[in-house]
Amino acid sequence: MSADDILAAFAPADRTLPAMLQRQARRYGDRVLFKCGGASWRFDEAPDIAACFAGTLAAAGICPGDRVAIICSNRPEFLEAYLGCAWLGAIAVPINVAARGPQLRHILDNSGARLLVIEAELLDALRHVDLGGVALERIWLIGGAAVAFDRIPTSAVPPRNDSLPAAAIDPAQTVAILYTSGTTGPSKGVCCPHAQYFWWGFHGVRNLGLGEGDVLCTTLPLFHTNALGTFHQALLTGATLVAEPRFSASRFWQTLIAHRASITYVLGAMVPILLSREPSPDERAHSVRLALAPGVPAHLHATFERRTGIHLIDGYGSTETNFVIGGILVEPHPGCMGKACQGFDARIIDRDGKDAADGEPGELVLRSYEPLAFATGYFVLPEKTAEAFRDGWFHTGDRVVREANGYYRFVDRLKDAIRRRGENVSSFEVEQILLSHPDVGNAAVFPVPSELAEDEIMAAIVRRPGSTLTERGLCEFCQPQLAYFAVPRFIEFVDALPVTENGKVQKFKLRDRGVTAATWDREAAGLAIKR
Repeated sequence: MSADDILAAFAPADRTLPAMLQRQARRYGDRVLFKCGGASWRFDEAPDIAACFAGTLAAAGICPGDRVAIICSNRPEFLEAYLGCAWLGAIAVPINVAARGPQLRHILDNSGARLLVIEAELLDALRHVDLGGVALERIWLIGGAAVAFDRIPTSAVPPRNDSLPAAAIDPAQTVAILYTSGTTGPSKGVCCPHAQYFWWGFHGVRNLGLGEGDVLCTTLPLFHTNALGTFHQALLTGATLVAEPRFSASRFWQTLIAHRASITYVLGAMVPILLSREPSPDERAHSVRLALAPGVPAHLHATFERRTGIHLIDGYGSTETNFVIGGILVEPHPGCMGKACQGFDARIIDRDGKDAADGEPGELVLRSYEPLAFATGYFVLPEKTAEAFRDGWFHTGDRVVREANGYYRFVDRLKDAIRRRGENVSSFEVEQILLSHPDVGNAAVFPVPSELAEDEIMAAIVRRPGSTLTERGLCEFCQPQLAYFAVPRFIEFVDALPVTENGKVQKFKLRDRGVTAATWDREAAGLAIKR
């Protein structure tokens, strides 16, 4: 189905996950919808899979509106539980499998989840969490038998019950609560309505030019918006989603070849990793025509496309919003997120809330012509909701520039901006220069306290194997390409950067770690930067 066909087929009242499953089962029948971990679901099987798991939930006392937490990697049981919740009218709470300690307790407590569905091998993460006072009543294990656990009844996922009719669901009802990273405080639960994911699917189809018969292959985790949106792209178009367990540079190309993928999905950090490997015939033996690739360094686009034949399309969205900004294949602008997509408005505002001039950085704010294309707010946090969704616009917290040609360019998270001796420095822009060095495999730039107040700039660097790059050599490489005040003072070579499950660098961990005994100090080394 094309984007126009999708709009014609789904009236506003039908933009719910059960309605989408049933409508597309009738249209696509025995075509494969989803493949993961050896399982393969046809379109006409998906409604019954959802209905049977919904019956199992109902038999356990789960009611519409109840929250069900899911801690599971990319495997069919994740999607089975997710679809079962949607069919019943319960609310899925997908949780990052890397969540631990106080963060995990906060999510379980804040969401009020009555049931936790978790991979048996991940259960140990809960043994270090104080579960006293949380609403959790039982735990179901995926791939494991009953075990004694902290006074909470624990069992294997029960045998599937008789199927239930789909609940009467409004498109505005919450289908999932997804928790943000919480870098400035406790994680916030984003309330995502059923219709929001209809629009994620629709805009992905339109922006990427997807169609019937496409094979969408992702290694990104299903517990995040990116891959959940990809499932809806497949569902709405009659395409097939292949969900791989995780990103593996050594197996990436063979996976695309084996599944005959036509579309794939990568994050900015993945492309440098793939390019750091020796060229292989497999890089051209696939049938992938394009990749949705937000955040790929601009200087790597041409190299990647030349080596692999895959066109990279940038884009911008968040758990709270949608696929609001996207690149255009026939108008490539490496380093830019793209233009505002049809159906959305974007503005750049200054500190006073006034429109910034083209070329001037400010905060990106967004609104949708379709109210349900965005999240409805943060779970049980009305003040945070009002703060973020104010004056009819969602305030992203991202520092962005709108160019005169209408393209938007990411500068930084507002909280990641560095203020050094009266000058604003974009950590993102410094990282792009560092990453352009042939010996740098990965880099993260972040502020550390200065003895002169404000910030000093520190860079954590992962060198490529066999590199003999020195800190002094890296500074000398940066000097002609950066303003004098933007050249990092502190550099530390590390084996790896701390990252989330989906590959995003956890800068808060680097900031908390700060300068160590292994950190090189440009000023202490006597290297002066010319103005």
